[in-house]
Amino acid sequence: MSLWGWLWLLYCLHVPGCVRGLYGGGKGACRLIAKQVSGSVYRAGDVVIGGLFPIHVEAPLPEQEFRSIKEYSTCTIFKQRAYRWLQTMIFAVEEINRDPALLPNLTLGFLAADTCRSEGITLGAALAMVTGKEASVVGTECGTTPEVPVIIGDAHSSASMVVAQTLGPFDLPMVSYFATCACLSDNLRYPSFFRTVPSDAFQARGMAKLLRLLRWVWVGLVSEDDDYGKFGVQLLLQELQGSGVCVAYSEVLPKLPSKRKIRHIVDTIRGSTARVVVAFVGFTGHSGALMEEVVRQNITDKQWIASESWVTYSTIAAPMNLPSLAGTIGFALKKADIPGLGPFLTRLHPDGDYQKSDPFLRDLWEEMFGCSLGVDLSMTLSSRRQCTGSEVIREGESQYADVSQLRASYNVYKAVYAIAYAIQDMVACRPGDGVFNGGQCPDIRKLQPSQIVHYLRGVNFSTPVGESFHFDMNGDPPASYDIINWHVTPEGTAEFVQVGQFLSSEGSDDQFHIDMDKVVWGGGSGDEVPVSVCSADCPPGTRHAVQKGKPVCCFDCLSCAEGEISNTTGSVECIRCPERFWSNPDRTACIPQLVDFLSYSDTMGVILSVISVSGATLTAGALATFLYHRHTALVKANNSELSFLLLLSLKLCFLCALVFIGQPKPWTCMLRHTLFGISFVFCISCLLSRTVVVLVAFRATLPGENLMRYFSPTQQRMGISLCTLIQVLICVLWLALAPPRPAERRGREARGPRVVLECEVGSVVGFSLVLGYIGLLASLCLLLAFLARKLPDNFNEAKYITFSMLIFCAVWISFIPAYVSSPGKYTVAVEIFAILASSFGLLFCLFAPKCYIILLRPERNTKKHMMSK
Repeated sequence: MSLWGWLWLLYCLHVPGCVRGLYGGGKGACRLIAKQVSGSVYRAGDVVIGGLFPIHVEAPLPEQEFRSIKEYSTCTIFKQRAYRWLQTMIFAVEEINRDPALLPNLTLGFLAADTCRSEGITLGAALAMVTGKEASVVGTECGTTPEVPVIIGDAHSSASMVVAQTLGPFDLPMVSYFATCACLSDNLRYPSFFRTVPSDAFQARGMAKLLRLLRWVWVGLVSEDDDYGKFGVQLLLQELQGSGVCVAYSEVLPKLPSKRKIRHIVDTIRGSTARVVVAFVGFTGHSGALMEEVVRQNITDKQWIASESWVTYSTIAAPMNLPSLAGTIGFALKKADIPGLGPFLTRLHPDGDYQKSDPFLRDLWEEMFGCSLGVDLSMTLSSRRQCTGSEVIREGESQYADVSQLRASYNVYKAVYAIAYAIQDMVACRPGDGVFNGGQCPDIRKLQPSQIVHYLRGVNFSTPVGESFHFDMNGDPPASYDIINWHVTPEGTAEFVQVGQFLSSEGSDDQFHIDMDKVVWGGGSGDEVPVSVCSADCPPGTRHAVQKGKPVCCFDCLSCAEGEISNTTGSVECIRCPERFWSNPDRTACIPQLVDFLSYSDTMGVILSVISVSGATLTAGALATFLYHRHTALVKANNSELSFLLLLSLKLCFLCALVFIGQPKPWTCMLRHTLFGISFVFCISCLLSRTVVVLVAFRATLPGENLMRYFSPTQQRMGISLCTLIQVLICVLWLALAPPRPAERRGREARGPRVVLECEVGSVVGFSLVLGYIGLLASLCLLLAFLARKLPDNFNEAKYITFSMLIFCAVWISFIPAYVSSPGKYTVAVEIFAILASSFGLLFCLFAPKCYIILLRPERNTKKHMMSK
């Protein structure tokens, strides 16, 4: 079966009564008894271009029984705007036919049909065009109407999809002027679909840029229940992902909306806190009903964002709607001034010739002038007056004759020229250089649709108004939008003012510009940009906390945590302050943290330094006293050499406390604990040696025993050195394996956060061994001194050692919990206090009584007194 046979079969399956007409007429009676619902306008030509226009927007109910032909099945609700599109197509065809440079030896014709904005009627009209089997053709020879190889249309995305899917397998090209659904850019599903109107993908991108620019983060969406509305909203939502813009509601206007449904949608708009409403709706009566309800409910606090379908639609911008819709902003198709179109539109007159060639003229005339043409029973019963025939169409006085906003009309104009230039390229083909089999060129008298598709893809021309035009690989044109703002004139009418422009195309950067000074804002905002947010921006020092179960734009403001700031309004997250910085009380700025350590400038540091130096001075005084009176009985009896070593070690114990004061540095951290550990071990070793000597001297009571020969001064020095050497080895291993080092610790006080500089022990084991060894020697010394506490005579050295060790052990046992629980620099202060307290305990208990006798009671500093009981 041929191409036309398949299309004829499709058409017959689509139109009721077709098959019965095919088989019921007999020979010579080829008769199609199906009746077209819509009318058509036809003019013959060498190449006939089809056109699909929604002259009416309400189709009659379809025939359900298929037993009879429904009479008077006409479409209703005439649209002047769509009729202007049809006339623009006729104007472009006539202009091309007059052009001696473009298709000079070829005449273009046209066949335009009314689609009634119905998918079924649109498909039926398209199939009738391409098969040449219109219902109006009745006679013995079927197919007298020439086949249409290319169609301009449709204006409706859903209808364009239906027709494109049906005609696409046969490579029949369509060039739409108003079908903007991004789904039609799918070159695999719609390989022969072209359009002169940009895809909604670009419009959605521009809308998203506008919303982000004006910081409208809480918006409502209203769309129609068709592919235009569904895909438009879907694309907008995709563009808004991750931008911080949230949707408060998304309402869908059904194809057959009831008053209850429209009232529900408007109630949602009125009750929402979103002040911005994005409306992806068409120019049908449904959108008009929606706006009527908005005006009825007196909703005047909303900023409307219009899609290209209705932003320049004067019917919606009627004066009665402006209290609610003034300030509307939207994206309109690029406007152009087509020379000569205005007079062409106003040439019409309802005389006999025009009415015969144009079935829509009567509807136009009656719609425009509010009168009735001819005799009609329904009109007689109505209040309409009879038209006089003297009415004149004047430019700009009606929507049809308004040429100030030629946008969709300009797209129709470009579609005709695109087809003409494609045919021109086919005419210019030289035999042998063609792109088809064997270099063949197309036969202009028998154009194949696939050939037109091929040449349409390559057209690149300038329109008579000077715009360069071409199709991309998906059949889409470059996107160019005017940003329109609705102003109210002093007369109370709407004025569509261009306030910006948006240019976009695949593979290039977008160009978005809007002149904010020209914009009149909606929602009663006047000169100020309306604010549309779910939650007000959080003040500095706080962050967003998304409310449970709500979009991210709805949030509570929580104060930033300590150490974090937010110095701008509307911060989503708080920023962590850098090292050594902290947040101020308002959480708006990072301030340097207080650096805390025990320094010589602190009061406590000064006091401890004075005490340390005082203890060292007292020790030096005691040493000088003992040295000066070294020949006296008391000094000799106390082993002067051990006394000198003990006083020297005590002086080191006092002075080592000074190393703990000041900013920790690597060398001071290593010196602190090692000097402390070795000094105290040296001191206690001397004390342990003295205790052993005293105990042995007074406990060796058996005859012939001479135990003192084992505790001579040399052995005592060796014992002290051995005990001290063990501590030195522990400290060397500690420093070699894991030495103490400076460290920072976060702290807090009343004045705010702080950085505590301290010395980490490095190795807990090493530190424990140092302290444990000191404790072991001290405990052993205490035990031996306790055993020798009741020595005879006036020699009370064991008692003094016992008391000094008790004080030493008590101090260091108390030191452990105090050291652990003390904050910041007080940890170091506690350690210094333990060093000084234990050192003073040893100094006073061991040397204060002796110095008292030496300096104040010299009479008791005799051998006789010491040996007496």
